[in-house]
Amino acid sequence: MGNLESQQQLPWFYRWTTTLDHKKIGILYLWTTLFFFAVGGMEAMLIRIQLSSPGNSLLSPEVYNQIFTMHGTTMVFLVVMPVLIGFANYLVPLMIGARDMAFPRLNAFSYWLYLLGGILLHVSFLAGGAPAAGWFSYAPLAGMGFSSTPGIDYWVIALLVMGIGSVGSGINLIVTILTMRAEGMTMRRVPLFVWMIFVNSFLIVMAMPILNASIIMLLVDRQLHTHFFDPAQGGSALVWQHFFWAFGHPEVYIMALPAFGMISEMIPVFSRKPIFGYTFIAGSTVAIALLSFGVWAHHMFAVGLGTHFNAVFAIGSMLIAVPTGVKIFNWIATMWGGAIRYTTAMNFAVAFLVEFVIGGLSGVMFAVVPIDWQVTDSYFVVAHIHYVLFGGTLFAVFGAVYYWFPKISGRLLCPKLGKWHFWVTVIGFNLTFLVQHFLGLMGMPRRVYTYPDEPWWGVLNGLSTLGAILMFIGAAIFFYNIIRTLRRGKLAGDNPWNAWTLEWATTSPPPENNFERLPVIKSRRPLWDLKNPDRPDWKFEHTGPEDSGHRGSKALASVKLFLLSESFFFFALMASFVIFGLRATGADAAARDSLDAVRTGIFTFFLIASSGTVWFAERSLRKGKTGVAVLGLLATIGLGLVFLSGQGTEYLGLWKEGITVDSTLFASSFFTLTGFHAFHVLLGLVALGITTVLVQVKRKGAETCLGAISLYWHFVDVVWILVFVLVYLVK
Repeated sequence: MGNLESQQQLPWFYRWTTTLDHKKIGILYLWTTLFFFAVGGMEAMLIRIQLSSPGNSLLSPEVYNQIFTMHGTTMVFLVVMPVLIGFANYLVPLMIGARDMAFPRLNAFSYWLYLLGGILLHVSFLAGGAPAAGWFSYAPLAGMGFSSTPGIDYWVIALLVMGIGSVGSGINLIVTILTMRAEGMTMRRVPLFVWMIFVNSFLIVMAMPILNASIIMLLVDRQLHTHFFDPAQGGSALVWQHFFWAFGHPEVYIMALPAFGMISEMIPVFSRKPIFGYTFIAGSTVAIALLSFGVWAHHMFAVGLGTHFNAVFAIGSMLIAVPTGVKIFNWIATMWGGAIRYTTAMNFAVAFLVEFVIGGLSGVMFAVVPIDWQVTDSYFVVAHIHYVLFGGTLFAVFGAVYYWFPKISGRLLCPKLGKWHFWVTVIGFNLTFLVQHFLGLMGMPRRVYTYPDEPWWGVLNGLSTLGAILMFIGAAIFFYNIIRTLRRGKLAGDNPWNAWTLEWATTSPPPENNFERLPVIKSRRPLWDLKNPDRPDWKFEHTGPEDSGHRGSKALASVKLFLLSESFFFFALMASFVIFGLRATGADAAARDSLDAVRTGIFTFFLIASSGTVWFAERSLRKGKTGVAVLGLLATIGLGLVFLSGQGTEYLGLWKEGITVDSTLFASSFFTLTGFHAFHVLLGLVALGITTVLVQVKRKGAETCLGAISLYWHFVDVVWILVFVLVYLVK
C-alpha cells in the first residue's frame, strides 16, 4: 500500500509515461487513437472538399496524393489497429481474471513504439513532403524513380517501428490468455471478445512479419539501390503486390475480428440472452484466420495472373464469406426473441450488422472476376472498404466505447448526445459512401484529385461531401460527449448494464490489481451464476473437463510465438530469393557461380555443431552442473563467432570481385537474405553472452532464460540450413 501511495504522489505526467499497468496503457492507446482519428478525419474532409465539384483546385495533385496516402495510412495503422489493441490491453486481463498482462514492460514498449511510429510518419510533412504513393505504396511508384522525396522512407520506417510493436502486443496477448486465466476459466469459457483477440493476435504475429520483410526490401531498393521491385533491372512490381496483399488481406481481419468480439459481447447483454452458437462463433473465427492467408490475389485480378490462378482465389474469396456469414446469423439469432434494450451501444451494434453486411456483399462481388475487372480501381472499391472498416469496425468501436466507458471511467456517457452521435453518423456515413457505389459503376476512378463534369458525377460527389460533413459533426458530438462526461457525467456503478463477464465483477474504474476477489467461475457467465444460483449456466453447459489451473511457462510460450513470427519473416525473404535469385542468368549467374558451397559448408558445420553445445549446456544446467553449462555456452558463442567470421570473409571476397548488394538482382536477394540471418545470429550471440553471465552468477530464472535462448538458437540454425540448401545447393 505504501508503494501505491508513493506512486500516487508522483506528478501525473510521470505516472502515465512510466506506467506498466495494462489499464493505463490501454487508455493511452485509446487517447492516442482518438487524436489520430481526428487527424485522419481532417485529412478525409480535405479529400471530400477537393472532390465536392468537378475541376476543383483547392489542392494541387501533389498535395492531394500526400493527403489521401496519409489518410489511408493513418486510419489503418494509427487508428483502427491500435484502438482494437487498446481495448484488448484494457479488457483482456479483466475478462480472464488476471492481474495484468503477461509482460508489462513489453506492453509499455509496444505502445511507445506505436506512438513513435505515428510521430515519424507525420514528421514527413516537414521533411520534404509526406508519402504520396497510397497506403499500399505500389511499386514502381514508391521507388526512387517516381518518389524521390523522403516521404516513402518515413512511411517505411514508421510502419516497421509500429509493426515490431504490433508483433510484441500480439505475443503478449496470446501468452496472457494462455497462461494467466483464473482458475475455472477454460478456453471454452472465455468471453468471445477474448477468443477473437486470441485468434487475431496470431494473425498479427504471422502477417506483420510479411509486411516488415516487404517494406525492408522496398527500403533497400530506395537507399541501397537494390532491384527487388525495379522492372528495368529485372525486378518485379507485381511481387510487391503479392507480398503486400499477403499481409493486407489478413490485415483486413486483424481490423475486423476484435470488432466481431465487441459485437458478441454487446448483443447478448442488451438482448438479455446468452450468445447463440458460442462454439460456432469461436470456430468460425479460426476458419476466417486460416482462410485469410489464401485470398490475397483477389486484389490482383486485373493484373493478368491467368485464368486458373484467378479461379483459385475467386473460390477462396467466396469461401471466406461462409464463416463470416455464420457470425451474422448467430448475432441475429441471439437478438431474436430477446428483450432488446436500444442503448446507444446496442444501436451501433445493430447498425454494424446492417453496414457490415452491405460491405460484405460488395466484397463477394469482387470475388467474381468479371465484376472485379469492371469495378477495380473505381469508387466502388472505396465504398466497399469503408462499409467494411467504418460501417463495420468503427461502428463496433463506437458501440464498445459506450458499453465499456463506464467501466473505464466510472461514468456513463450522455445517452441523449449518444443518440445524436449515432443518427448523425449513420445518416452521414450512408450518404457519403452509398453514392460512391454508383460513382464506381459509372466509371469514376479512385485516386484522382479531380474529375470531368460527367453526368451525375458532380451531384453524387456533392452528396458524398455533404455526408462527410455530417460525419464530421457526429465525430464532434462524440468528442464533446467524452469530455463532458469525464468532467460531470453520471456515476455508473460497477455493473450498469447488468452484464455477465468478469470485468463487471470489479469496481468502476478497477483498482490497481483489478480484483479484490473473484467469483467462482464454472460457466461462460460467472456473474449470471452469482446472481441466479437457482438456475446457473453451468448446469446446462458441456464444456469438457475442469481447468486444472496449470498454465505453462510464459517465457517459453513467448519465445515460441516470436519464432513463429520470425519464420514468416524469413519465409518472405526466401520467397524473394526463389523469385529473383534462382532464375539467375547473365551477370546474375556469374555472381551465383562465385559462391563457394564447400567453403560455406564448413562454416555451416560449425553453426550446426553449436546447436549441440547449447543443448549440452541446457542439459547440464538442469542437472545442477553450472560450470559445465557455462563451458557449453562459451563453446556455443565461439562456434557462432566462427560462423560469422566465415560469412564475413565470404562477403569480403564477393565485394573484391565487384559483387555488391546493388550490382545484380541475385546479389540483392543474396545479401538481404543472408545478411538478415547474420543479424539474427549476432542477436543470438548477445543473448547467449547475457545468459552465460546469469548462469555463472546463479541468477534466479537463469534456467528458464537458457531454455528460451536455446530454442532461439536452434531456430537460427534450422533457418540457415534452409538458406544454405536454397542458396548454395539448389541450381
